[in-house]
Amino acid sequence: MISYARQQTADEQPAIPQAEEHIAPAPRVSVQAFCETAETAAAVQAAAEDRRLGKAHIKIQMGGMAAATEAYRSAPTPNVIILETEGRTDILAGLDQLATVCDAGTRVVVIGKVNDVTLYRELVRRGVSDYVIAPVTTIDVVRSICGLFSAPEAKAVGRIIAVVGAKGGVGASTVAHNVAWAIARDLALDSVVADLDLAFGTAGLDYNQDPPQGIADAVFSPDRVDTAFIDRLLSKCTDHLSLLAAPATLERVYDFGADAFDSIFDTLRSTMPCIVLDVPHQWSGWTKRALIGADDILIVAAPDLANLRNTKNMYDLIKASRPNDRAPMYCLNQVGVPKRPEISASEFAKAIESPPIATIPFDPQMFGSAANNGQMIAEIAAGHRTTEIFLQIAQRLTGRGETKKPKGSFLSPFLEKLRSK
Repeated sequence: MISYARQQTADEQPAIPQAEEHIAPAPRVSVQAFCETAETAAAVQAAAEDRRLGKAHIKIQMGGMAAATEAYRSAPTPNVIILETEGRTDILAGLDQLATVCDAGTRVVVIGKVNDVTLYRELVRRGVSDYVIAPVTTIDVVRSICGLFSAPEAKAVGRIIAVVGAKGGVGASTVAHNVAWAIARDLALDSVVADLDLAFGTAGLDYNQDPPQGIADAVFSPDRVDTAFIDRLLSKCTDHLSLLAAPATLERVYDFGADAFDSIFDTLRSTMPCIVLDVPHQWSGWTKRALIGADDILIVAAPDLANLRNTKNMYDLIKASRPNDRAPMYCLNQVGVPKRPEISASEFAKAIESPPIATIPFDPQMFGSAANNGQMIAEIAAGHRTTEIFLQIAQRLTGRGETKKPKGSFLSPFLEKLRSK
């Protein structure tokens, strides 16, 4: 499929995808780029470091089409070739020469400066997979390569949302489970909660589920992981919400390599529109990989100094590791504990240089009742302000503004005014 990228001016900032634009990660493929300008080479190099091309092996050379044709006279071609050219006649003539040494099945992406329908048709006729108008940005390259492996008729790849606490005991799991509930119930989006705290996970308790199998069966049997196997491990909570529960037992030591959960996440992406990861508060290779590899991240923090420091550290590291993604988000939880000195939301915003997306008030009675009953806040207090906060967080994380909100009575406006007073 050939697409034309919008030409950017030098004064514009590189475009960062918004929540509505979801670019599916590329599989394990080899990519070789033959560039003519340093700017394009830099864009391809930056794209190679993007998380969505983490599995791809990208090599960059200068010289354009002539260098590509010469290189493949004595070497096999990769899965994808990126060719930059600055002329019109050079494109067609160069492609004809390249065709004599190019292996069948290799996909070709052309970067050029000519924006012309006739040229576009000629490129299609010659089998070019994508044509991008120069100058290109990092996201243009990422979108082009990943788009080659996302068939239009294929099912949409799921969005991964990772929720993690800035410190232990801040209620990140409770927030994750309630937000997932709002995504499934109010946004009617099929979702799964993956409880990654295998030793002490609470998702089973919060959803009142006790499945005999869960995520441990998958992570300890990576060779068996496929769609059918994962489906058998899922526990159904509601019509739109499923759970991949943690065993919450201590018979085993849960030490994993950095890529231990990759096959599980990839399989979940292919079957579920939304995956919410309940990431435990620990810093290891696999937790860092899970956070950086997610599509959106929510950090849950309490309003004290240690949480501020940890949130700042996590926010800066994740943002630097994902320059082409939305910045991570954070919310403040357990705000308003009686007699406890707290750091205000404005002070958090000043230190992190970004405001919290929500502030959840301290309400031990309501949260304690929900936890002990194995229920969500929306189940025991549907009209409570906190229920609305979880829905707002769900909207921000999924990029969906419209919700299926239950109809209120004719007294609702008056009750809201009383609450605000």
